[in-house]
Amino acid sequence: MTTSRGTLSSLLALGLLAAAVPAAEAGGRHPGHHDRPGHGHHGKPRPDQTVRFQTFNASLNRAAAGELVADLSTPDDPQAAAVAEIVQRTRPDVLLLNEFDYVADGAAVDLFRENYLEVPQDGARPIRYRYSFVAPSNTGIPSGHDLDNNGTVGGGNDAYGFGEFPGQYGMVVLSRLPIDQRRVRTFQRFRWQDMPGNLLPTDWYSPEAAADLRLSSKSHWDVPVRVGRRTVHFLVSHPTPPTFDGPEDRNGARNHDEIRFWADYVAGARYPYDDRGRRGGLRRGASFVIAGDQNADPLDGDSVDSAIDQLLDSPFVRDPLPASAGATEASALQGGANATHRGDPAYDTADFADTAPGNLRVDYVLPSRDLRVRDAGVFWPVQADPLSRLTGVFPFPSSDHRAVWVDVRVPR
Repeated sequence: MTTSRGTLSSLLALGLLAAAVPAAEAGGRHPGHHDRPGHGHHGKPRPDQTVRFQTFNASLNRAAAGELVADLSTPDDPQAAAVAEIVQRTRPDVLLLNEFDYVADGAAVDLFRENYLEVPQDGARPIRYRYSFVAPSNTGIPSGHDLDNNGTVGGGNDAYGFGEFPGQYGMVVLSRLPIDQRRVRTFQRFRWQDMPGNLLPTDWYSPEAAADLRLSSKSHWDVPVRVGRRTVHFLVSHPTPPTFDGPEDRNGARNHDEIRFWADYVAGARYPYDDRGRRGGLRRGASFVIAGDQNADPLDGDSVDSAIDQLLDSPFVRDPLPASAGATEASALQGGANATHRGDPAYDTADFADTAPGNLRVDYVLPSRDLRVRDAGVFWPVQADPLSRLTGVFPFPSSDHRAVWVDVRVPR
C-alpha cells in the first residue's frame, strides 16, 4: 500500500469486511444462505466434502495489552459484534482472523466465541467453532537492535514485527473441523537470512541485526485440518505492509520474502525449519489452502514487483479470483487513486485511502491444485444492500478489509 506514516495506526489497526459475491467462474448462493451445499447442521462436511475456507483481517487489535480481553468480556462491543455478524453470515468452516491480539491463555479467543460468535447478531444465526489455534506473534517482541536506524533501541519499530506490545496484531485460526494440534508447525523464529536468495537489505541493518532478524513479521503457521479421512494444511500468515520505510524498501523486501516463504514451502523446499527444529516444506501431493492478508496487490500499490505473483503463478496453487459487486461500486464512487489502477476493482478486498494507495486486492484464499473450487467470493455489499451497514465507509464499523472465502471440494 501507499500511504503516509501518519496513517500507520489506521491501516494496521483496520482490516475486515465485504459482501459475498461469487467469483466470475462460479455461480453460487449468498453466503448467508442457511442450507449452503455441502454442509450439515453441525459443520461436518457432507459426502462431497465441500469446505469453506475464509480469511478476514478483522482489526480486532487494541492499543494496549489487555484491552481486547476487556472489550470481549461483555457482549457490548460494536466492532466485535459487526465482525461476528459477518462471520455468521458468511459461515466459514475454517477461518483465519488477522489482527486479533495474541493472549497466551487463549482467553480472548474464548470470549469472542462465547459472547459474539455463539450469540445471534442482528438476526444472524450463531456459529460454533469447537477448535482453535493461537500461538505467539513476533509483533511487539523487542529485537534488541536499532532496526529503524534512528539512533535508539526500543518501541514498535525495533520489535521483530511492528507492535507496541507483544502479540499486538496477532492472528487466530477457528475451525468447525478438527485441527491436528500435534502436527501444527509454526515458523515464528525462522531467520530471514536463512532463506536462500533473500532480499534482506544488509546495507541497512547492522551485521548483528541482520543475523538475528526473523522473517515473519507475525508468524507463519501450517495448521492441519481434518476433513473426513483427508488432511488439508491451512497455511496462514500476515506479511508486513510494504511501506513505512525509505529508499532501502526494507518492508517491501520483507513482504516479498514472507510471501515467497509459502511459495517455496508448497514446492517442498528443504531450507525452512520450524520452531521445533524440524526442517523441510510440505510433502509433494499434500492438500493445502494458503490464506491471509498478504499486503500485496498483483498490479497496484507499493509491493515489490511480482511479490504476490510468487503465489498466483505457482504451479501448485489455484487462484479462484473471488470478487464482489461492492468493490466495483466503491472504486467508482471513491475515485482518487482508484481511477488510475490497472487491476480490475471487482477483485479488491480492502478499502484504503482514496488519495493513495486506493482500494487493493491484498487478502487471499489460495487452494492447492487438487482441490476443486466450488464457489468463491468477497463480503463487500453494494450500498443498496442492507448488509452494507457491516462494511460501511471510514470510520469503518468493522474493518477496512473484507472477508474473502473459497469453497473447495476435498477429495475423499
